[in-house]
Amino acid sequence: MFTAINQTFASLLIYLANFLGGNLGFAIIAFTIIIRGLLVPLTLPSLKSQNKLRDLKPQLDQLKKQFGHDKKLHSQKQLELYQQHGLNPAAGCLPQILQLIVLIVLYQVLINTLNGTNLDSLSLDFYGLKLNHPDTTYILPIIAGLTQFILGVMLMPATSTKAEHQLAAQTHSKKDDKAADTMTDMAGAMQTQMIFVMPIITVLFASRFPSGLALYWVATTVFSIVQQYFVSGLGGLKPYLAKIGLKRS
Repeated sequence: MFTAINQTFASLLIYLANFLGGNLGFAIIAFTIIIRGLLVPLTLPSLKSQNKLRDLKPQLDQLKKQFGHDKKLHSQKQLELYQQHGLNPAAGCLPQILQLIVLIVLYQVLINTLNGTNLDSLSLDFYGLKLNHPDTTYILPIIAGLTQFILGVMLMPATSTKAEHQLAAQTHSKKDDKAADTMTDMAGAMQTQMIFVMPIITVLFASRFPSGLALYWVATTVFSIVQQYFVSGLGGLKPYLAKIGLKRS
């Protein structure tokens, strides 16, 4: 199965390269857009479910505070809340798994192509870069890290922990308030750290892999940013844009 998918993807990439004047760089961008576009019917329901879960987080936190001592009752109340909002948290699992499989195959196709396994007479030059060698100028790795950072911030709620702290204030004791605030602050700190750590990891990996893979990563992340914008707007990016005057709060 994987061999057949791999060969199909490789043939499509070579076809696109020949169609676009033999330039593998433009073929990688077009190839990424086509594959991600085909995955849209799978990814959109998953993204919408994630947005609904994010919107329901204050209510889920409240249920945990009220019924956390009784796991069975807590699960029942969660299920009732999901049903009330027409949400199935497990619905997004299969699309995510399928998307991951496709992206792994895509990675293998690019590696094989850039190593010359499926290479005919295609141009590996892309604006001064050799697509089968790491980018020594670090332009693509930095762009890959920057776009990863933008996507990470967009995935955050526009209002970080305000609702959670308001819910903490409704608990029955000061001890509960302090515990809830501590957990909220820890979760927020971990989320913020990941937003900064992931772009750094992306830059490090992109600077060591062939430039063609870095180009693919930039293309797929930009696609994700556009897709996320149409699904949920600017998200956590909105307050930052408002601070620098690019967006009204």
